[in-house]
Amino acid sequence: MLWLRKIFKYISNDEYRIRVNLTLGLYNNLEDIEFIKLLFKALMGYKLPIEDPKTFNEKLQWLKLYDRKPEYTVMVDKYKVRDYIAEKIGDKYLIPLLGVWDDPDDIDFDLLPNQFVLKCNHNSGGIFICKNKNNFDVVKVKKELKKGLKRDYYLSGREWPYKDVPRKIIAEKYMTDETGTNLRDYKFYCFDGKAKVVGIYQDRNTGKETTGDFFDMDFNWLDFTFNMPNAKVKPSKPNHFEKMKEIAEILSKGIPHVRVDLYLSNDRIYFGELTFFDGSGFDKIEPFEWDVKLGSWINLPDKTY
Repeated sequence: MLWLRKIFKYISNDEYRIRVNLTLGLYNNLEDIEFIKLLFKALMGYKLPIEDPKTFNEKLQWLKLYDRKPEYTVMVDKYKVRDYIAEKIGDKYLIPLLGVWDDPDDIDFDLLPNQFVLKCNHNSGGIFICKNKNNFDVVKVKKELKKGLKRDYYLSGREWPYKDVPRKIIAEKYMTDETGTNLRDYKFYCFDGKAKVVGIYQDRNTGKETTGDFFDMDFNWLDFTFNMPNAKVKPSKPNHFEKMKEIAEILSKGIPHVRVDLYLSNDRIYFGELTFFDGSGFDKIEPFEWDVKLGSWINLPDKTY
């Protein structure tokens, strides 16, 4: 019986049991450090050396706990970060904003164009892409947005910058790349203002398997994976690569590590988001040597918390 198999899996599989308990909110009252140690051991397979971290994922956990600057909350807020980006590099790099609301029931879909993107401003994922309003299930999307607004994203991985983000829904213009399909993600991994690696993610939100390929700043392909496979055909070097690198380095200056996400649409660069804790520091990097190498580029600051 299915229920019996689930019970056996719950008892015998640490990762599955912790994920179930996490969903049920059984760890919500744990201190951040205890929660992080528990989840890291279950997902990564070894004890977190929090006092002497070496790898990328280990150091992300340290940064969650001890590098807490108030401006990080603005930088992860998908709505407020727009002002931050406009000040740093100019509003020409912002995807056009179509609306912002506190409640999905306040959205007048008749006023939105035929194509748009809806998302919550305080979490990761939960994107709703409308390519044709005639086929867009408004009732279902409103229901999912309401669930998204209630979700405390901080609790799932203790990424503290999300804890105090005022929750809203935003609508942005639907953008495509040069092929007329969904945008590629250009994710620049930056370390104190220096871009070291760019990840090119393809086929996100398409129903196909998402792939990720990584390159250094001379656009040499790097032989590792980050929780997803490489593409069968390696992506080519994008137009304006050097300008994208320049933007990423401006936005990451003075930060031990941040990932700067950019897009290209109609041969123009657009800002995506800033991410401090890729995969919440729980996505396996293979081979493990690359977890160590990426970690060596993070210089841990003095504790601010």
